[in-house]
Amino acid sequence: MKLIRFGKVGQEKSGVVTEKGKKLDCSAFGSDWTAEFLGKGDSLQALKKWLDSHADECPEIAEGERLGSPVPYPSKIMCVGLNYSLHARESGMDVPKQPVLFMKATSSLSGPFDPIIIPKNSKATDWEVELAIVIGKKASYVSESEAMDHVFGYVLHNDVSERDFQLNHGGQWVKGKSCDSFAPVGPYLVSRDEITDPHDLRLWLKVNGKIMQDSNTSDLVFNVPQLVSYISQYMSLLPGDIISTGTPAGVGMGLKPPTYLKAGDVVELGIDGLGVSRQRVEDWK
Repeated sequence: MKLIRFGKVGQEKSGVVTEKGKKLDCSAFGSDWTAEFLGKGDSLQALKKWLDSHADECPEIAEGERLGSPVPYPSKIMCVGLNYSLHARESGMDVPKQPVLFMKATSSLSGPFDPIIIPKNSKATDWEVELAIVIGKKASYVSESEAMDHVFGYVLHNDVSERDFQLNHGGQWVKGKSCDSFAPVGPYLVSRDEITDPHDLRLWLKVNGKIMQDSNTSDLVFNVPQLVSYISQYMSLLPGDIISTGTPAGVGMGLKPPTYLKAGDVVELGIDGLGVSRQRVEDWK
């Protein structure tokens, strides 16, 4: 199932995308796609059953309606660095022997078609297409063989990054990852059963119509169950938490010369089965 949230910022309602591509308002179901919903083992079954008898009564969402993040309130956004071998090389770093972890502030979360805001004093705002995992069942000290039982589904994520903040302002990467608008997620949250193999998905990103990243999740250094298991050894993963699994080669920092986003640029990205998102770049005001 494909879950969406739509409406003005802070006033989003719940919805779904049907197999025929219709966007339906499901707010009458009585639940947003919160941690409580995602953490119930039978939530999708209950929603499907409700839709069987109520879909005809659900208003169709207008084509121009804003989509918000399909995951509304994650307790954390965990990210994995250098998780594609070619990206590690273009960054001038060794392929890691253990996952490189960092966090994005949850306040960076935005909708899939919301603008990217270049932050105040930015010199190097960059793009990163990523497959993101959404947790559906609390995970603490889980094994790799158990890990997929804790995955609700997947979303498309642009891990927008300010490289000067990230690398030259001291401390950890979080400074360059957490600016407002730096985590466009969606367009929809796709339940795990719809993705046959998360390790064989094309992912790509364009800037102003030019392909900058074009790869496949088969090139992941650490795969989905490995990441869920590994991270759960250090913290509890809660329903609704997002794990962004890393980006392939082709980021602006790796180009010669390095190339970064500027106001007016348009970033478009997609992953097989997870849809396409698009963000226009604006200066901070």
